[in-house]
Amino acid sequence: MTKHFINFDDYSKDDINSIIDEAIELKKQHKSGKINKTLENKTLAMIFDKSSTRTRVSFEAGMTQLGGHALFLSDKDIQLGRGEPIADSAIVISSMVDAVMMRVSSHKDINIFANNSSVPVINALSDDSHPCQLLADLMTYKENRGPIDGATVAWIGDGNNMCHTYMQAAKVFGFKLNIACPKEYQPSSSFINKYKGNINICDNTEDACSNVDLVVTDVWASMGQESEKKKRVLAFDGFHVDSKLMSLAKQGAAFMHCLPAHRGEEVSANVIDGEQSLVWSEAENRLHAQKALLLFLLK
Repeated sequence: MTKHFINFDDYSKDDINSIIDEAIELKKQHKSGKINKTLENKTLAMIFDKSSTRTRVSFEAGMTQLGGHALFLSDKDIQLGRGEPIADSAIVISSMVDAVMMRVSSHKDINIFANNSSVPVINALSDDSHPCQLLADLMTYKENRGPIDGATVAWIGDGNNMCHTYMQAAKVFGFKLNIACPKEYQPSSSFINKYKGNINICDNTEDACSNVDLVVTDVWASMGQESEKKKRVLAFDGFHVDSKLMSLAKQGAAFMHCLPAHRGEEVSANVIDGEQSLVWSEAENRLHAQKALLLFLLK
């Protein structure tokens, strides 16, 4: 049976930990100059209908570092963007490559593609979730603070796809997740109902950040929401992560952000550029976490 990586909690904690440990080892290999050609002659198709920096660079560089090839497919360049049925595209593309990565708006489209694909399909971002980012986040936390099991994490801001995926990760790893969002920007009710045993919806950011090990945020207006920017800036007033908010967390607590970031909006410059911030390691670790994921799915 073909293995896909679409929802973070499709796999057990042991499986996810094995990917993270492999990623840490691959990072060490890369830093030491060791050559790894495990995916020689393998091709990854990368399908995008959203622009990207970290996702495209990390997957493309990762395939090259493992001896393989990455094929960039914008929806403007292939028939999928001109109305070809998703199932038809899946059958054809998967017959020619070894794995498919999709960064697209619709989570439903990824599921349809995966159901008709003969090779592994990776969700590299959808409107529901962003599991590849969570692999990098948990890898970064493990490198810098140790295993996240039993920790307390605060999510501040929009109840978006990243928030959803932190909810899934809380279930897999058994950590507590405090969520503080404006009332009209809460996570999806279906996610709240499914993961209510591992989350705590807070009325304010101070309660959410009190005595936590990790504080995470994201932009207030994601791609496709630019027209809502002015409305969202007003709604998210009071949901800034600044040094005052970080002081409520445990001593030595970490800060993460999946980037791109808007300093002065969701996070202050002295936090994202300060000593508690792990964002640059977090961004770099997208490369190594995704290499480990590709090996997990293809070996």
